[in-house]
Amino acid sequence: MSTFSHELITRSGYLEQGFADVYDRYRPSPPGEVLDVLTLVAGIPRPGLVVDLGCGTGLATRAWSERADEVVGVEPNPRMIERARAATERPNVRYVEAYAAETGLPDGGADVVTSFQSFHWMEPQPALAEAARILRPGGVFAACDYDVPPFTEPEVDAAFADFMKARREQRQRLSMPAGTSSWPKDQHLDEIRASRRFRYARELLASGRRETDAERTIGMAESIGGPPELSADQEVADAFDRLRETANRVLGDRARPQLLCYRLRVGIK
Repeated sequence: MSTFSHELITRSGYLEQGFADVYDRYRPSPPGEVLDVLTLVAGIPRPGLVVDLGCGTGLATRAWSERADEVVGVEPNPRMIERARAATERPNVRYVEAYAAETGLPDGGADVVTSFQSFHWMEPQPALAEAARILRPGGVFAACDYDVPPFTEPEVDAAFADFMKARREQRQRLSMPAGTSSWPKDQHLDEIRASRRFRYARELLASGRRETDAERTIGMAESIGGPPELSADQEVADAFDRLRETANRVLGDRARPQLLCYRLRVGIK
């Protein structure tokens, strides 16, 4: 068991009753453009098997379901994987409750192994060793992260950024680092290269769109989670209230496009 990942999950707020529903409702699924890029890098028109590590509620796992013969989501959080199973109807998708470094899947069967917005929750080298083990020769591992906040509208984005800043500052006061403090996202590519398990590694960029409004913007902020000490802080609460006021005033219930910008750190076995 990954002690690092277990401790992060314990203090993340992701085990709270009802949180998985909020996460699944308001977090984005990866757009088709991102999956197109990863399929292209894998060098095949349709993957036979995709494994999604740290799959959460299965947002990316389900997105792969129409583009691959079989998809396996791997997630250690029991509440998240319960929500994933409840939300998934396609017969070619299944879930394994396990840590990313201990999937129990067979050697060499996967064409693509992904980690969407979750690689910073893992100890990178054990997870990469497992990804390489379950990939076929020429298969692709990809740590995929979208920029937060996604681009919606300048005033809304600024209020969202202020909310994130208040959270970071409270974490520092509490000496309670987030997962990205231990394994920063901008170092994912370095970790892939340092593993020496992939013959080629580089960062790619991709983007896509979804619709958003005030409710979705506020819900996405709530879906970031965190320990109770974060939301109880007055500065964090004030920043969230300003974000809510701004989103309701600027966006209201009018749907508008939101741009999702992804950074894909890929390794080819």
